[in-house]
Amino acid sequence: MLAPMTAPKPSSPSPSTARLQIRFLGHSTFLFTAGEHKVLIDPFIEGNPKSPITLSEALSWKVDAVLVSHAHGDHWGNALDFGRAGVPIIGTAEIGGYAGKHGAVGAIGANIGGTVRGNWGSVYFTPAWHSSSFPDGTYGGMPTGLVIEMGGVRVYFAGDTSRFSDMALIGEKKLDLAMLPIGDHYTMGPQEAALCLDLLRPAAALPMHYGTFPGLSGDPAVFAALAAQRGVAVHQPQPGETVSL
Repeated sequence: MLAPMTAPKPSSPSPSTARLQIRFLGHSTFLFTAGEHKVLIDPFIEGNPKSPITLSEALSWKVDAVLVSHAHGDHWGNALDFGRAGVPIIGTAEIGGYAGKHGAVGAIGANIGGTVRGNWGSVYFTPAWHSSSFPDGTYGGMPTGLVIEMGGVRVYFAGDTSRFSDMALIGEKKLDLAMLPIGDHYTMGPQEAALCLDLLRPAAALPMHYGTFPGLSGDPAVFAALAAQRGVAVHQPQPGETVSL
């Protein structure tokens, strides 16, 4: 289990006060950093044609946790490499169980409506409308979105999903940022993602899950234009770039 949240050392800013930085690593893979704490989201590194880093580089970061939205290979990715190195993998009960059976140390299985807390911050699990199975065909449990609180910021990482009405409930959490897939074919496209902003009401948005493979043709410029009509600022980092909140 992750250690409960504790008071920080005087020389190190706590997750609640340190500024959050989000580095885009291509597709739907992100590194969240707040002070001395780092969390990796959907670690699709090897096989990701947009990844600006190598797996060995990512393993050297000594992240506090790896969060996995669902079990598809382009999100589960290299999670086991981190889990076998002792980094907690946090996902659904099925993801945590699968990770533990395959050599991950300290994997944590949660579920929809639950929250996992650590000294880096917390993650709350929401539904996502998609499917979920591991590359070997094993059922991966219900796909999820993640509401991550870190560095005094609340971020909704939608995972792979379509628009659904209960996003209005997620919006009640007063989101600083909504990270939404726009690629289409496997998820919603930019027009549907823009409509999600009416439900989520975030301060800002960031498109993801587009341009990685030929089928993911959603245009981030279309999403940004539609978001601007709603008064929502859009961050559009390129792989390797960092957004500060």
